[in-house]
Amino acid sequence: MAHLAGGGAPLLGEPPPIELGNTSYAARGRPKEGLQNAGHLAAWLRDMRPRLAVTLADADLDGVTDGDLQAARELRDVIRSLAAAIVDGREPDPAVVATLNRHASQAPRWRELRTDPEPHMAVRTAGRPVTAALGWLAEDAVALFAGPLRHELRACHGPGCVLYFVRESPRREWCSPGCGNRARAARHYAKVRQGPRAGGAES
Repeated sequence: MAHLAGGGAPLLGEPPPIELGNTSYAARGRPKEGLQNAGHLAAWLRDMRPRLAVTLADADLDGVTDGDLQAARELRDVIRSLAAAIVDGREPDPAVVATLNRHASQAPRWRELRTDPEPHMAVRTAGRPVTAALGWLAEDAVALFAGPLRHELRACHGPGCVLYFVRESPRREWCSPGCGNRARAARHYAKVRQGPRAGGAES
């Protein structure tokens, strides 16, 4: 899987559903698509493998299809729509909720006990592992939007940024330090520009 280039979407350590939502991002204020093709989705799933409940082998990722890409984008857009509704204090669109629930029901999964080399749990699926992984991401989104973490969901205040994050500190306003630095620089620049006019008004 090392031959797969990343789709360019940022990974910021947010809950996995928010990471998927953030594959629609902006660079210098211009919208960017982090899942341009099936290879980008495979690369994103590869990079997310340690954080997914469903085990994805290299062969599974090599078999990512355009249908998987369409499903991932639809799920991504649903997550962004629900995140926007929560951040804005609006009621979610029932059709969007229904689409999320449909994704969550795509592939049955269950947990099995394994004892070699030592007791551990393995997640098995009756469907394609990639489909099951996307279904798990949808389930995780259900848990996020229905649970207490939804109250900490925020939209980044960085200039031109469209990413979401779960706030772990009351003072956090940005998705990343880079956005924070850009926001502070923009504020400083605005103060410098206003300075002479403000001084002239006082004299």
